[in-house]
Amino acid sequence: MFGHDAPMTAPSGSNLRRVLVLRSFVIGGLLLAGVLAVRLLELPLPLPPLFSVIGLLTLVNLLTWWRLRQPWPVADGEFFAQLLVDVLAITVLLYYAGGSTNPLVSYYLVPLVIAAITLPAVYTWSMAALTAACYTLLMFNYYPLMPRDGNFSTAIYLHLTGMWLTFVLSAFLIAFFVVRMANAVKARDQALAGAREETLRNERIVALGTLAAGAAHELGTPLATMAVVTTELQQEYAGEPELVEDLRLLRQQVDNCKHILSDMLAAAGQGRAEDAAAQPLDEYLAGLLEKWQLVKPGVTVAAEWQGALPAPHIAADQTLTQALLNLLNNAADASFENVEIYGCWQNNELDLEIRDRGPGLAPEVQQRAGQPFFTTKGHGFGIGLFLANATIERFGGKVLLLNREGGGAITRVSLPLTKLLIKP
Repeated sequence: MFGHDAPMTAPSGSNLRRVLVLRSFVIGGLLLAGVLAVRLLELPLPLPPLFSVIGLLTLVNLLTWWRLRQPWPVADGEFFAQLLVDVLAITVLLYYAGGSTNPLVSYYLVPLVIAAITLPAVYTWSMAALTAACYTLLMFNYYPLMPRDGNFSTAIYLHLTGMWLTFVLSAFLIAFFVVRMANAVKARDQALAGAREETLRNERIVALGTLAAGAAHELGTPLATMAVVTTELQQEYAGEPELVEDLRLLRQQVDNCKHILSDMLAAAGQGRAEDAAAQPLDEYLAGLLEKWQLVKPGVTVAAEWQGALPAPHIAADQTLTQALLNLLNNAADASFENVEIYGCWQNNELDLEIRDRGPGLAPEVQQRAGQPFFTTKGHGFGIGLFLANATIERFGGKVLLLNREGGGAITRVSLPLTKLLIKP
């Protein structure tokens, strides 16, 4: 309503907007109450000081509206100062309108409740002390408020009616505004918890990346030695076809390992997806499948791609490719046969399903899948799915594991292509 286009996103900024709206209602209510008290109830109110305070509140509201349009955030101290202005204004108004005998004195609870919900304890206790001091001061220092006819019964009736009206208004104000402020604080706490969780996950990823870089460097020498030894063995046992075939397969896997390490080291310096080579999405998926089958040559796989042609051009970095390969490897480890892959792209989003006929997912596995160092395999480190999840989430996607009807599991990947798209 007020300051709608302001760049305030912090909780104190959002809460200050609500205080701005609340104060606007209070100003309108005070003006209406003042007119009714003088015209209808004929109460002898000193109007000049009362309307002067209302005018100052209106000026503060205008300045607050301007301040909310500024780029700097609202600090807790500034928000407390805004509540302090309201308390002091109410105190002056009550001083000229009956002091503690005025039913409006219950309004002191509204800024106190707001401070208790939105501000640290030191501000809350300060507000409690201030409102208590103002209430106490108004018990002994105020202008009396009595009807012109001096009828005590009329005064009691007006007081009780005012107490009821003040309670109803305060209850609705607290329910409407304070609950929203509490929700804003809860949303902030949830955002902070999510940020802490993401930071911890990123720290794990950095640690794993450091270990992987060290391992890639150290594995180069033994892989080169294995390549030399397998070549010599192929030459030495050239007369034994079965052994030569096994050695050829072993040499091929050694070459695959060396190629993977080379890609890892090359990708370490690749900061953005745009630095990768652009290619149509269907070609990328076909290349991904071909690369995977070099590592898993014995897997029986059926693949199907669907989507509008020509397929969108993307530039996928090595981390995304490795994440998808990890998911494919998990399916192959669960079921070396009958792995099915379905890919569909539309509206700049890729939906990928990897289906296997393995044992499926136990409830505990579904709950803990994706956590670092959790694995149900007899081998492995339990980091493949964790890294795949983290990488795909970094691109705005998500990974969902489901049990497949008839046995097996389905790995469903939803990946927005916004960060990968390249105009042809």
